Amino acid sequence: MTIENPVRRNVTEPDYDLSQPLDIDYADAFSDATPADRDLQQRVRTFVQDEVLPVIDGYWERAEVPFGLAKRMGELDFLRDGVDVPGAPSISLMGAGLAEMEMSRGDGSVATICGVQGGLALRSIQLLGSDEQKAEWLGPLARGEKLGAFALTEPTHGSDSVSLETTARRETRDGVEGWVIDGEKKWIGFGSCGDITVLWARSTEDQQVHGFLVPQDTPGYAATTIEGKVSLRAIWQAHIVLTDVFVPASAVLPGGRSFKDTARVLQATRLGVAWSAVGHATACYETAVAYAKQRVQFGRPLAANQMVQERLTRMLSTLTQMQLLVAQMTRLDEAGTLSGPQASIAKYTCTRGAREIAASARDMLGGNGILLANRVARHFADVEALHTYEGTESVQALIVGRDITGVSAFV
Repeated sequence: MTIENPVRRNVTEPDYDLSQPLDIDYADAFSDATPADRDLQQRVRTFVQDEVLPVIDGYWERAEVPFGLAKRMGELDFLRDGVDVPGAPSISLMGAGLAEMEMSRGDGSVATICGVQGGLALRSIQLLGSDEQKAEWLGPLARGEKLGAFALTEPTHGSDSVSLETTARRETRDGVEGWVIDGEKKWIGFGSCGDITVLWARSTEDQQVHGFLVPQDTPGYAATTIEGKVSLRAIWQAHIVLTDVFVPASAVLPGGRSFKDTARVLQATRLGVAWSAVGHATACYETAVAYAKQRVQFGRPLAANQMVQERLTRMLSTLTQMQLLVAQMTRLDEAGTLSGPQASIAKYTCTRGAREIAASARDMLGGNGILLANRVARHFADVEALHTYEGTESVQALIVGRDITGVSAFV
């Protein structure tokens, strides 16, 4: 007697398509973006869809930097973060924000490459550098021919970076006037694999914080890549030890004479972090919507359940508030009226919102939510770093709180 094998149905899980863009802008927050802004946004999106998403999970899992993608971003003019560079077209702040949003929608590590290279290193030189320094470094950094780092945070000075202890003293060696730098830095993106580091140290003369351009092959500059990270795994941060590092006087950033000058760079990047949070939140929301429509449980798509629709609505509500906030703060920035506390509340609000949306999306995907292939897990982890860097939530709250009350809670 022949026994036929029973037909097995609905055993093999389908391949979910969870990475398609949805063009979410429920309140028309970006309605005044110019055609040039939209063109830049679309070009970044195309790069993300075609070149980042197909490979980034592997780099993230192996904790490897996609140097090829970094070079490609330079070729496509995606590394400037809106900084003006001779010979390159001007980018509006709205365009730069939309580009950062799209890059973060693809991957946090890739977006952080742009933030370190353009938002910190390039912007420091553009704002505070001499004409000679600008001529030497702006073009190569913008094109991705050289990699730059920004070294402010120290092992024992993160939130209180104004108290940094790395020192710089004047000295003449072999007839060359210069400075000798000693100290340590930590969590420095590209600090162990780049070409030049914008390094901040306290002068022994005036006790003020000064900026220096330090080539990473300078004797006494020793950098170790920090291992064991569970966030932003596809970009390397370094622990740097500076021992009797001599740089000539020409290495001094003439505009970097105090921590207030450092803060000028940080304020500009703080709003960029808020835009990045919107990108992460967008990716998680898109994934949750797509999964809810495609995942069938109890005989119907998840999207047919009231609880799922309510959660998606709550996520969209938070995302819409974030979009409106960054759009308005960017308009203030373009008008030259954006204050430090306003930048801080944008960062504070948007990274909090991104964490909420990422957590909800991860939960909605169930067990599939912890798989890199399903997109949310990588963003879920990377948002944790975003929530911390460029000033923790607590520090942003104290900046805003000081503005509210007129009383400083900082020591």
